[in-house]
Amino acid sequence: MTKQQLFEQILKKKSYLCVGLDTDLKKIPQHLLQTEDPIFEFNRQIIDATAQYAVAYKPNIAFYEAMGVKGWESLQKTMDYIPKECFTIADAKRGDIGNTSELYARTFFDKNSSCFDFDSVTVAPYMGRDSVQPFLAFDGKWVILLALTSNIGSNDFQHLKVEVDGEQRALYEQVLTKSQEWGNSESMMYVVGATQADKLAEIRKIVPDHFLLVPGVGAQGGSLEEVSRYGMNKQCGLLVNSSRAIIYASSGEDFAARARKEAQKVQQEMEKYLSAIV
Repeated sequence: MTKQQLFEQILKKKSYLCVGLDTDLKKIPQHLLQTEDPIFEFNRQIIDATAQYAVAYKPNIAFYEAMGVKGWESLQKTMDYIPKECFTIADAKRGDIGNTSELYARTFFDKNSSCFDFDSVTVAPYMGRDSVQPFLAFDGKWVILLALTSNIGSNDFQHLKVEVDGEQRALYEQVLTKSQEWGNSESMMYVVGATQADKLAEIRKIVPDHFLLVPGVGAQGGSLEEVSRYGMNKQCGLLVNSSRAIIYASSGEDFAARARKEAQKVQQEMEKYLSAIV
């Protein structure tokens, strides 16, 4: 999916909502445990309930890896079920030396090799250029680099000051700046947590045209209004992820209906902010 195609989907659905499929066997409604594949059945109903409002889906790979072969099978069925017009994100946070990263990239991008054909994958940039380039070698695919994350531990390293060309800058700012030598706004996005919304205006000065994947709205307390005000560009430039607040809105048999209501509520707020650029 190209940047323009993604923007067209955003305009069509009047939404920049990404639904995170962080599907935990311990949290899904109990009645689903009687089905042949509870994880896929949960995902299927969530997708049916939210596809009208979501432009992207983001399976968190750890939730599937933890279940071994069955988890990978559930993930494959989920990927096959997601509507083709929706952008797909493998939230895998990979990053290793070049030959290992090449295999990680093949895992998520090469359907002939692994049966998976994600549009994008999240990548940790801290091993540098050669750990990221193998993902960028796949035409039409996206790398989503971790830049400024929403967790408390982001303060441990991401805000540390480093000296570059005689100037002091935060480490995450150097990640944003340096990585633009590796890819462009047609192949690279950045993760910026919603709980870091106060930094978005400065981030937009460094990466004005890139899409940002923004987790942390909803259960983590991030403000959609602030994210939209400071992070939106002329092509929206945002994919705002919500996971728990939507998929676990109810633990009962009405879980899909409640998920639909939560997704619709987010979409209606997004439509209001989109009107400022359309």
